[in-house]
Amino acid sequence: MAGSEAAWQAANAGVPVTIHEMRPKIGTFAHQTGLLGEMVCSNSFRSDDSEQNAVGLLHWEMRAANGLIMATADKHRLPAGGALAVDRDPFAQSVTDALHAHPLIHVEYGEITELPKDGHWIVATGPLTSGSLAEAIAAQTGAEALAFFDAIAPIIYFDSINMDKAWMQSRYDKGETEEERTAYLNCPMTKDEYEAFIDALLVADKTEFREGETAGYFDGCLPIEVMAERGRETLRFGPMKPVGLTNANDPAVKPYAVVQLRRDNKLGTLYNIVGFQTKMKYGAQTTVLKMIPGLEDASFARLGGIHRNSFINSPTLLDDQMRLRTQPNIRFAGQITGVEGYVESAAMGMLAGRMAVAEITGTPVQAPPNTTAMGALITHITGGADAKTFQPMNVNFGLFPPVDGLKAGRRGRKDRYKAYTDRAKADWQAWLDRSVVPA
Repeated sequence: MAGSEAAWQAANAGVPVTIHEMRPKIGTFAHQTGLLGEMVCSNSFRSDDSEQNAVGLLHWEMRAANGLIMATADKHRLPAGGALAVDRDPFAQSVTDALHAHPLIHVEYGEITELPKDGHWIVATGPLTSGSLAEAIAAQTGAEALAFFDAIAPIIYFDSINMDKAWMQSRYDKGETEEERTAYLNCPMTKDEYEAFIDALLVADKTEFREGETAGYFDGCLPIEVMAERGRETLRFGPMKPVGLTNANDPAVKPYAVVQLRRDNKLGTLYNIVGFQTKMKYGAQTTVLKMIPGLEDASFARLGGIHRNSFINSPTLLDDQMRLRTQPNIRFAGQITGVEGYVESAAMGMLAGRMAVAEITGTPVQAPPNTTAMGALITHITGGADAKTFQPMNVNFGLFPPVDGLKAGRRGRKDRYKAYTDRAKADWQAWLDRSVVPA
């Protein structure tokens, strides 16, 4: 995501770009193809609400900056209520095709194992950076890369789901069209079914870390087993919450818990289980997940899994232009910098590409103000966060400076968020107008 967006921004400004991609020659645990912009964990870019949600605001800023990732996501959008979900394979193919077709972009397939000494480079290798390059980064930075563990949710064939038990409905019937209001597939659970599911989940055979692996989890993507271990009701107040849903097959009975699935492709033949990242071993997954009403005969297109994600301590290592302090011809972008999420990663690629162009053309540009979504993210990773406790971060309004005259508190949250987004949009447009890259 980040490398694709960085290349697009730089090439559109008239600067020739070479993309180095190790896949498919060298694969990773999570990737299935050699396509640029492949989505591995989810097919969702999360909320698209640019007035009340920070990631929705980030969508807006990227669209305003002629972002490739957002334009392609809009092209391959799937119904998902207020979220932006995409048909993942056509999305990645379109990103790849656009980059290959650009006259100023050349793609070379092969592994980069060292940090180059000359030229302008952007390292956007994501959380699954190859071992050789990770060692080179560690050697240059003088410290081990920080790491955490990330998990993938299973994907199920729609025709194997029992629709006599499941039903289609977005939470609170959210969406402007009937298709959006029925974008999610819901599987209800009684209290007894929920308790039995938790019992099975807690004792299921799970992938264990190797000796010496001490990385933790990113709280925004916890495996369901870890959430269950934190308390039997944790899942019921998280991804399995029943609020805002009415069982169309039995409207008089309120489900005790609900498992939601979201369409994973345009055909509607694949659905992923929302929030069900897991580290259960494959055999245990098929047994435990088939305890969910409606999924008794489920057929899995992909089972879940867990993998190690690496990121650098950006507040210590990067300057405000996203350059490596000890080797400033190298910029870092994307999830390896400690932002979390597809959109956040692509956004940091956008900034890295624009900043590299500004430096190459001799017209340096300051980072966008921290009143914008992108500015809040880059400020966080390049000095706003405490380096001693630095962990991956999604964009959120907690990273924004307060708006003068507005008080905190849940009662005024809607007005406060609207004030944040109004200010951000004005400041982002002003920054774009000063940018050397044509919007």
